[in-house]
Parts: sequence; C-alpha cells; structure tokens
Amino acid sequence: MTDHKQPTVLCKISDLIPNSGICAKAQGTQIALFYLPEETPQVYAIGNWDPIGKANVLSRGIVGDINQRVVVASPLYKQHFDLVTGECIEDSEVTLPVFAVEINEDSVVLTD
Repeated sequence: MTDHKQPTVLCKISDLIPNSGICAKAQGTQIALFYLPEETPQVYAIGNWDPIGKANVLSRGIVGDINQRVVVASPLYKQHFDLVTGECIEDSEVTLPVFAVEINEDSVVLTD
C-alpha cells in the first residue's frame, strides 16, 4: 500500500503579492514566501527568521538580484539572502532554511 501524503497548503495564489513577500506558517515554523511572476520558479520559500537581526522579518524584505542570484534584503540590517540556497551573500557562514514549494492549481503548497 502506498502512502499518499497530502501536500501542506501554505496560502492561495490570491494571497500573494507580485515581486514581494508574505509570511505563512507550517508545522510551527514561519516561512517567508516570495512571488516573482517573471522568474522560474515563480514562488520561493525561506525561513522568515533573520538570524542576524534576530527577528521574523524576512518576508518584509525587498527582493532583487545580486550577480544573477535572486535575493531578499533583510529589512533590519540589509544583509542579502539567496532565495534558492538560503545563503547570506555578505557572510557565507550564515544560511537560512529553504523550503520546496510549488503552485498547485490555486494554492502554494509545501512539497517536502
């Protein structure tokens, strides 16, 4: 018998703001979701906790790119975090958790 675990729905597509972030919660963890409709993939998910600023604020950061890496700048001390790897651009010793997400019909789902 195969176990078909249902993916965790984080939000509806209509909850997303183009080229910006929102915060969702799954399994007790705050997740910063970024909807970049011109990128592939269109949705990125990292931990919302800024380990340098010590606050759950990354979903409020400004998205952009540095050296062709899609990043978010922390609203506190302006460190940039790679949305694909979670790595801090200014300090490679600092990394964030990255979550696998995808758009499934009208929802954003956590896939792992």
